[in-house]
Amino acid sequence: MEPTFATAPELLSVLQELQRREPIFHHPEFGTTRADFENMTDANFWEVGASGRRYSRDFVLDLVETRAPDPAEASWTTRDFQCREIAADNYLITYTLLQGSRVTRRATLWRRTKAGWKILYHQGTMVESSA
Repeated sequence: MEPTFATAPELLSVLQELQRREPIFHHPEFGTTRADFENMTDANFWEVGASGRRYSRDFVLDLVETRAPDPAEASWTTRDFQCREIAADNYLITYTLLQGSRVTRRATLWRRTKAGWKILYHQGTMVESSA
């Protein structure tokens, strides 16, 4: 039932670039200020959280701008990365994020622009426990 997490060989360099940026908004080397976060998101960015709620760009930027650093992030792990080009210079990155006992499947749409990578859309979906 599980899909194959294969990325086309010609997309491996894109996968590596974007994998370093995931999970989004959690890499200080790519920015820590609201201006940085605005720069990394498309003007029409929005996301669907693990709760299923939809969030506007402004809501997300307000949240990440005021979020305190979380030492637990150092123990987060990611796996099952895959990259697909869905249109010229537009890529879908999917992966699994493990945050202790919380497991989510993540999907981010990225666009390569002259100004750098822009996030168009992001979604996180909770994985049911198999208890």
